[in-house]
Amino acid sequence: MSTKLEQTKSIWMDIGEISSPASLSKDVTTDVCVVGAGVAGMTTAYLLLREGKSVVILDDGPVGGGQTERTTAHLTNAIDDRYYNIEKWHGLDGTRLAGESHTAAIDRIEAIVNEEEIACDFERLDGFLLCSLGESQNELQQELLAANRAGLSQVQLLANSPLDSCGGTACLRFPRQGQLHPLKYLSGLKHAIERMGGLIFTQTRVDNIECGPPATVRTFIGNAVTAHSVVVATNSPFNDLVTIHTKQAAYTTYVLGFEVEKGSVDKALYWDTESPYHYVRLQTPLVGDPSSELLIVGGEDHKTGQSNDAEERYRRLEEWTRTRFPKSGPILYRWSGQVLETFDGLAFIGRNPLDGPNIYIATGDSGQGMTHGTIAGMLLTDMILERHNSWSTLYEPSRKTLRAAGRYVQENLNVAAQYGSWLTSGDVGSVESLAPGTGAVVRAGLSKVAAYRDDQGVLHQCKAVCPHLGCIVEWNGNESTWDCPCHGSRFDKKGHLLCGPANSDLETTTALTDSSAVASNSVNASEQ
Repeated sequence: MSTKLEQTKSIWMDIGEISSPASLSKDVTTDVCVVGAGVAGMTTAYLLLREGKSVVILDDGPVGGGQTERTTAHLTNAIDDRYYNIEKWHGLDGTRLAGESHTAAIDRIEAIVNEEEIACDFERLDGFLLCSLGESQNELQQELLAANRAGLSQVQLLANSPLDSCGGTACLRFPRQGQLHPLKYLSGLKHAIERMGGLIFTQTRVDNIECGPPATVRTFIGNAVTAHSVVVATNSPFNDLVTIHTKQAAYTTYVLGFEVEKGSVDKALYWDTESPYHYVRLQTPLVGDPSSELLIVGGEDHKTGQSNDAEERYRRLEEWTRTRFPKSGPILYRWSGQVLETFDGLAFIGRNPLDGPNIYIATGDSGQGMTHGTIAGMLLTDMILERHNSWSTLYEPSRKTLRAAGRYVQENLNVAAQYGSWLTSGDVGSVESLAPGTGAVVRAGLSKVAAYRDDQGVLHQCKAVCPHLGCIVEWNGNESTWDCPCHGSRFDKKGHLLCGPANSDLETTTALTDSSAVASNSVNASEQ
């Protein structure tokens, strides 16, 4: 569940907006209530409807208005955290199931596109994992052997990259990957869901969930949905206070879209082994210009709320791109997104820990939201229908992967360190230094205030405390948002919730006196 961010805009948002259904205006009873209308929620609803279940979908924004509209929509079984790590953390059987499930997700997306005749630019293509310039092939060799053991027998080591700029550099070729336009795909799912009798309600934020049975999903506007089962597919689950959030971390990732001449770059998916890593694809054609394509390049990730240096991230991303894709032209798009990295490389899909047996979650996309979201739809459908699914243990939300304990400890030590912000001074000494269109955290006695001055010079104040677990939020100048550095909750410039795990706005306050506004009002009064 999420409303649109403001400062940046993806190509999908530019050319693929989905018409929004009305908000929930009465109580409803259904078999399954799905909270969240992104790829995970919509896929789950679609597959359940095909099995004869009645489904209601709720979202506090438009369909696809969260991270789905900010993805780069790589459909891949080449796991970001590498198969050799998945094997270390989950064993050989788990690695095989990981490869099998991501491969099956691409196949299922292709089948849905064909069966529903969705015009979403879906196509199969190769993916290439590129060795970093000047680095040895050891990591590629290690990944090749692990991928082959996982059942991806067609993965090959190539001596030369398909990119001229990386001539002589080795790479791994992953065949039969895929890509699509994510909002066009969700638009097709929306029409199919409505055709089968599914109900979609947008601009409807869920307040709380009572497990039951039956479960009751209560909204902030007062209406409720009664359901046998509930699926929370909101990217980061708001119905889990602590358990899941200690096992995953929110990262901000950046994307640039470069105009390139059609055919000047071989169409494929590209990833590298650098840290932070980079990922590349093409979208063709650009609207109104069939001779051009958009080269979509992402990367330069950092933990959400722990850096406010987007311009430097974009600069490095542009420099990386122009070195490896020298034919890239002007930048037409730039945007950022948020990915949830789990401590052991795979999503959490299944029954929510500490909730009743009828409450399910899908979270922890680990940079592969399209395939993890589709896996969620397939797995949760089987679980709700009480059918065996061999993937259920692998994606079990309550799992404890002892062999990944080091990452778990590292991420949680990082979270603990963020609470030190309660003791520090503010970003600025006073609100008088805030220019129009900017924000900063300002100390007010023992508390801190998230202060934003709008373009008209009016000061807006909220308590800078995230309502999830009390971390101090930070200003994100790139998107004009307040971001929580602990668990990734985000709020717009005036404190309204954008995405969880928080489930309420920042609390408004009048703790600070804006002497610049007082002086301005005095001048205006004297002139009158």
